[in-house]
Amino acid sequence: MLALVTPFSTRSVIMKREQVVEAIVATKIERGLSWEAIAAELELGTVWVTSACLGMNSMPEKPAKALCQLLDLPEGSQRILMSYPTKSWDQAVPQDPLIYRLYEVVGVYGDTLKEVIQEQFGDGIMSAIDFSMDVDKQVDPKGDRVVITMNGKFLPYKTW
Repeated sequence: MLALVTPFSTRSVIMKREQVVEAIVATKIERGLSWEAIAAELELGTVWVTSACLGMNSMPEKPAKALCQLLDLPEGSQRILMSYPTKSWDQAVPQDPLIYRLYEVVGVYGDTLKEVIQEQFGDGIMSAIDFSMDVDKQVDPKGDRVVITMNGKFLPYKTW
């Protein structure tokens, strides 16, 4: 039987974003790395690097290359890390308790946040593009506190 040679046989393996994410997470666990340590190595913010590593943001060339070298990622990973993702998530209410609680916060306080933001800034939204987020730990004798800081540019709605 003859082997069929196609133009694709000489190309590098085309990976899917999910495969790159799996490789990143597996290597992180195997090496005992933290997202904070990876972000420090890339000289970028922990939340942003984590989001990009989980496939929700594209990485510029320099940090994508550095991440691939740091984690010895498979060939083709850098191209995937640099590509523009389609940002989507499961529309069902998540079952993970931590993520569910964040949904609960938005469910309980979403309308309140909207009212307060629009009262202070006018009719518009907080950008999730011109945006940063940090997670900090506040030590407290009654139980440590999670501090999430979201910082987004206000974008007023336009009229025309």
